[in-house]
Amino acid sequence: MGPFYKTNERRSKMAKAKKKAGKKGVPVKKAGEERKVQVKKKAPMEKVHKEELDGLRKPVEVAKASLEKAQEEAKALTERARTLVSDAKQAYLTALIPYRQACRKAGVKCKFSGGRLANVSQRVTFLVEKVDKGIKVAIKGREKETEEVIPTVKLKESVNKAAFWFTDKHLGPKEKIGNKGGGLSNRLRKVMA
Repeated sequence: MGPFYKTNERRSKMAKAKKKAGKKGVPVKKAGEERKVQVKKKAPMEKVHKEELDGLRKPVEVAKASLEKAQEEAKALTERARTLVSDAKQAYLTALIPYRQACRKAGVKCKFSGGRLANVSQRVTFLVEKVDKGIKVAIKGREKETEEVIPTVKLKESVNKAAFWFTDKHLGPKEKIGNKGGGLSNRLRKVMA
C-alpha cells in the first residue's frame, strides 16, 4: 500500500484516540447521538461560622499590629544608628583637624586619616581650549611640559580613548590616578559642542 493509505490510517487512529479520550465537558458525537463526558465536581466547601471566622481573625490582627510595631522600632533604631555614627564622625574630625595642623607645622606625618581616603590621588585641573587642528589640552600648573593638541579626527573616533591616552601619558595609569580620564573626556565634550 502507498503513502496515501498510511496517512489515512494515521488520521483514523488519531480520530479514534480523540473520541476515546473525549474532552472534559464537551459533548462527544458518536453515530448521531450526543454524550457528555462526566467532569469531576469539586466537593462543596464547608461553611465557616461567624464565631469561628472571628476567632481566626483576631490572631491575624494581633500579628499584623506586632509586625507594624516591629517595623517602626527597626526604622527608629536605624535612624538612631545613623545619627550616632554621624555624631561620632563629626567629633573625630573636630579633634583631628587641630592635630593634623600641628603635625604639618612640626613636619611630622599624621598617624590618623580623615575626610579623604589615603588612596585618593591629588587633584588635577585640565586646561582645555579649541584650536584649528583639534583641542589643546594641558594640566594646570604644568602647562609647558603637558601641553598637547588632540586632533579632531582622534576625537571623532573616541573622546574617551583620547582623554585616557592623555592622562596615561602625563599622569599615569588609571589604577593609580583614578578616573581622571573620565573628567577630561567630559571637558572635551563640552568644548566640542
